[in-house]
Amino acid sequence: MLAGRLDASGKDKALPPAVRRALDFLRETDFRALPDGRYDIDGDRCYAKLAHYTTKQAEECYPEAHRRYADIQYMVEGEEYIEVCPLGPDLVVHTPYDAARDILFFEGLVPKTSFPLTTGDFLILLPQDVHRPGVAVEAPGPVVKVVVKMDMALLAGAMPAGCRI
Repeated sequence: MLAGRLDASGKDKALPPAVRRALDFLRETDFRALPDGRYDIDGDRCYAKLAHYTTKQAEECYPEAHRRYADIQYMVEGEEYIEVCPLGPDLVVHTPYDAARDILFFEGLVPKTSFPLTTGDFLILLPQDVHRPGVAVEAPGPVVKVVVKMDMALLAGAMPAGCRI
């Protein structure tokens, strides 16, 4: 997992070209003027999903993980917590892996760390990062968020471990 701010210019130079391209797309796009939906960056290899929604209490959200895609979760407007833990044997599966949707749900996170995601923040989550997005900070509230889905083939061997940008 990597955390950063979209406005931290020049800090993403160490990231793989595909990640830099996705971050540039996020910087250059006015998502407040667009309807919810999918926006291609590189076809099925890299695309963005824009959503307006209301955050929820943690117990209303199931943690998830992916196998094919990494996520770049970018907060356009609003705030939420994203709870994260490493993929491991202590996690209990709630819904088995769905290859068509590239998603697997768990009952909870063991252990968990909460990251606040506020306007301008992003988190890059890899398949080993089980995450529960959409968690209300104090009370449920509206957010505008983009999730970039990036095929792991674009990142093979290229992500620096454990750094914050």
